[in-house]
Amino acid sequence: MFLTEMFNKKTTMPDPQNALPGRETEIPTAARHFVNGHPLKGPYPAGYKQVLFGMGCFWGAERLLWQIPGVYVTAAGYSGGFTRNPTYQETTTGLTGHTEVVLVVYDPVTVSFAELLRVFFEEHDPTQGMRQGNDVGTTYRSAIYAEDDAQLAEAIAARDAFQAALAKAGHKSRITTEIARAGAFYFADADHQQYLAKNPNGYCGLRGTGVSCAI
Repeated sequence: MFLTEMFNKKTTMPDPQNALPGRETEIPTAARHFVNGHPLKGPYPAGYKQVLFGMGCFWGAERLLWQIPGVYVTAAGYSGGFTRNPTYQETTTGLTGHTEVVLVVYDPVTVSFAELLRVFFEEHDPTQGMRQGNDVGTTYRSAIYAEDDAQLAEAIAARDAFQAALAKAGHKSRITTEIARAGAFYFADADHQQYLAKNPNGYCGLRGTGVSCAI
């Protein structure tokens, strides 16, 4: 019974009233991107755009995204929940409501949002609800948190296009990706930033469906 209760707690979104309160002080993080040296928290170049992608464990997702030409900065963190300035340990309880996300700051002249969305949908499985493979819990749910209404509309259209592609390929599952305007983003601590650049043999659970997303 104890294991069942723990599983249910981790896979069920908490009520805001029952979420962990967190703290007013930000969790310390790295000053600069470990791979490219750009300032993690900005200032970012004028005209650049931002989006938050949740693709399961943020280690593998961040490595995938920082390699895309035109991406200026990536950062691991948390969003979509209720707890202020959560720690990693707090998010793993399922009591913060946050999912692990990657902040992507990109040059829209060099890489389109459509290309980022194609990578997002092809490189993880957006049909698994509160999990990615063996990683189970609300912190591993698929999510796109958009910077503005234009991104939001484009993300919804991409989701619908990929759903059609999945159906054509014989997949019966429905996409469960949470798509919404971005709320608060909390940077993870320095150890989690660009983790797989520092630990090349570290864990990466990123797995796609094998279906192409024609956007």
